[in-house]
Amino acid sequence: MDIEESKDLSAWERLNIARRIDRPTTLDYIKNIFDSFIELHGDREFGDDPSVVGGIAKIQGIPVTVIGIQKGRNTKENIKRNFGMPNPEGYRKSLRLMKQAEKFKRPVICFIDTPGAYCGIGAEERGQGSAIAENIMGMSALKTPIISIVIGEGGSGGALALAVADQVWMLKNAIYSVLSPEGFASILWRDGKRAEEAANVMKITADDLFGYGIIDKIIDEPEEGAHTDLNHMCKNIKDALLEVMPGLMVKDMEILLQERYDKFREIGRFEE
Repeated sequence: MDIEESKDLSAWERLNIARRIDRPTTLDYIKNIFDSFIELHGDREFGDDPSVVGGIAKIQGIPVTVIGIQKGRNTKENIKRNFGMPNPEGYRKSLRLMKQAEKFKRPVICFIDTPGAYCGIGAEERGQGSAIAENIMGMSALKTPIISIVIGEGGSGGALALAVADQVWMLKNAIYSVLSPEGFASILWRDGKRAEEAANVMKITADDLFGYGIIDKIIDEPEEGAHTDLNHMCKNIKDALLEVMPGLMVKDMEILLQERYDKFREIGRFEE
């Protein structure tokens, strides 16, 4: 973990950086890290979900499948992308692309930035819960390497559905939690105005989660946040991928799957 000296920010301050409208998105990273990206659409069951983007790309000549949750940069884009809250078809699309990657032995790289899966009536009618569960189950047994990176918000099962990976990384100012601080405060204290207090006790920062062994790497950001230097961020992520990915690709598949299983069993025991 190569972390430059930076000012000590509270969890609430990091959350506000993670939620910035100008924070780099999945498509920003795809455009600047990978070559020859071809986006693929649809879940072959209901339709396409613009809040999840995915397709085939190359990184230094290595074919990979890239999948990520996409937020918008303005009101129009956020409406199109459903504010980065996937519907069931988004998760089904991602699992379809992962199965395709498994078939052609391509590593899977996931970018996570969501406040949580969409909880609208239509999403529930189309099987939101089962779509998330099928992703978790599918990723746990997927016979190809998986690296998941939380680039902004990593909220609830909507984030976990793309985070059952051999390596789980977070950007320095990203957050990863079972629910939002606003939701935590509303449920526990019945006062959503105590969200800042909640954020500071929930252990949602990259430093917290790395210390507990829930994530494997923290990727450094410029002091003021990723939005201040996209090129620096892309280089950091690309360098980390090229350092780790080749080793995962040559590992015996049975060992890789067993280590993935053991990794999440250990986290489960910690949570118990």
